[in-house]
Amino acid sequence: MSKTYKVDVNSTFTFEFTNKDIANFDSIKTTGQKAHVLQNHNSFDTEISASNFNSKSYQVKVNNNIYNVNINSDLDILIQQMGFEIGSAKKANTIKAPMPGLILDVMVKKGDHVNENDSLLILEAMKMENSISSPREGIVKSINVNKGDAVDKNHLLIEFE
Repeated sequence: MSKTYKVDVNSTFTFEFTNKDIANFDSIKTTGQKAHVLQNHNSFDTEISASNFNSKSYQVKVNNNIYNVNINSDLDILIQQMGFEIGSAKKANTIKAPMPGLILDVMVKKGDHVNENDSLLILEAMKMENSISSPREGIVKSINVNKGDAVDKNHLLIEFE
């Protein structure tokens, strides 16, 4: 079975490569992050000038031109389609009640800037106080509960801009 890689360059061009394509690639590592590449009888000097392994993004210099490159395998594409990619929780724009309970305290107000993991409110459920914290940095767009409110599971509590 041949593994396929989808390569996005500068968010403009998309290429697909298989393991066989990569094995036939004519390149020689010169030093550190630099390599010399031959492609279609043309010579290229390349260098990886920046990389982020978690996001699989790289900044590649080819003959002094800089390109931003993202590489995804079949598995990466499937994970993205399922919504399980790294950092997907950071995109949350709403906070819903994880269980039924009573709002004991609301620590933020509309327009407040909050950081990731800042406490937003206290929800009492099953005689336990649960601190609900921010999943990401952002600005509070609306607060849909008040101190003393009873809420059901999945009740919308807070929205972010």
